[in-house]
Amino acid sequence: MFNVEMYSGSREENYELVKKQLHALIHDEKNQIANLSNACSLLNQFLDRTNWVGFYLMDEKEELVLGPFQGLPACVRIPVGKGVCGTSAKLRETVRVEDVNQFPGHIACDAASQSEIVIPLLKNGKLLGVLDIDSPETNRFDELDQQKLEEFVEILVQHI
Repeated sequence: MFNVEMYSGSREENYELVKKQLHALIHDEKNQIANLSNACSLLNQFLDRTNWVGFYLMDEKEELVLGPFQGLPACVRIPVGKGVCGTSAKLRETVRVEDVNQFPGHIACDAASQSEIVIPLLKNGKLLGVLDIDSPETNRFDELDQQKLEEFVEILVQHI
């Protein structure tokens, strides 16, 4: 059973706690959709000032397809190389955007989104998809968010 935690420590301590919670949620489950769903829900509960948390997964046509998410309905397919998610997938690196209105080719699924961070899910050199997090505030995500979310994704990909 999962209990909602009150994150009352420093940002670093809170990120460490959420990583431990992720491991506890998925450590003995092998189903990819179940683990992605729980990871998404956990991040949505943990992160403040966000309006969308979810995954886009690579399909056989080599494009990103909507996976488990929390938030408003979203774009279903994103070509690799297009928008923030597609750019992260193409580069195979995290893309952090302070103001999505300044990102060339941004795909606006939710008009309220103002900043975004996308982390690729890489396992044994293979791109599985991306974690996409949007915020209705500009400059929501910083270096600490990027580092800790990349660590979160590293834990997750071990179980998908």
